Amino acid sequence: MTTPFRVNAALLLAMIVLPVAAVRAQELTPNAYAPSPLGTNVGLVADTYSSGDIALDPSLPVTGLHATINVPAVGYGRTFALFDHYANWGIAVPYVSGDLHGYYLGEYQAVHRTGFGDPQLRVAANLYGAPAMTAQQFASYRPQTIVGISLIIAPPLGAYNNSKLINIGSNRWSFKPELGISRPYGPWTLEMDLGAWFFTDNTNFNHGKTRSQDPIGAMQLHAIYTFKPRLWLAVDGNYYTGGRTSINGSTNFDLQRNSRIGVTLSLPLRRLQSVRVTYSRGARTTIGGDFNSIGVSYQFVWLDR
Repeated sequence: MTTPFRVNAALLLAMIVLPVAAVRAQELTPNAYAPSPLGTNVGLVADTYSSGDIALDPSLPVTGLHATINVPAVGYGRTFALFDHYANWGIAVPYVSGDLHGYYLGEYQAVHRTGFGDPQLRVAANLYGAPAMTAQQFASYRPQTIVGISLIIAPPLGAYNNSKLINIGSNRWSFKPELGISRPYGPWTLEMDLGAWFFTDNTNFNHGKTRSQDPIGAMQLHAIYTFKPRLWLAVDGNYYTGGRTSINGSTNFDLQRNSRIGVTLSLPLRRLQSVRVTYSRGARTTIGGDFNSIGVSYQFVWLDR
């Protein structure tokens, strides 16, 4: 990038984060608290492609800002019992390839980044409605109202270089506690998830500056229709707000008030295998990425013997 774009990237990065960190609040994850038998192991291979414009403070001399991000990922998860309640943990490791281009004072600028993103570790437990069950007990389980909690931890392990203003890793810890509620109505299940992302400071931003970010509150809503086990379709929506940033104590004008809508389709393959296809788009974007996203994931399950 040329010098003018680098200078203004201190402002832009408060609104654009090329890696997975940018789209965490945009999550649309149906059936996040659906139970499985104890001793269930889940392997996951996924790929998500996102493309769209970046909405910025209109006072900035930047126009036509556009980003494309491809994020393949691998993951593993396992169920267990926590005080007789159903619980699970999982980890996902993304690899990010992204391009960002736009015009600064009429001059075209572009940047490309590749590398591993910050991994995510999630631990969840259902407090009501889904006890820990063996495979035999689970065979007779019928869906009921579920109340669950979870915590996502994203350590600063992604690719990061403090001489670059646009990075893949965020060089900070991120945490998301969440409360999830789901209730079945025949073949339908309605879900609501309430959570918030919290961030530590990046104290090595752009040659030693300190970049801080306020929490981002997020709500997800899902309406899921189950045709048969592992074959279901969900209509998804979310709203998230907050995330205003500051550099060395100087506050940026980048408060987010955004929402997304999407659909998710789960298709069974062979026994204990399935494919999930997702599509989502921005419904309202004030500041940040207004992305169209398409994702495909392959899930394979095996039980302890």
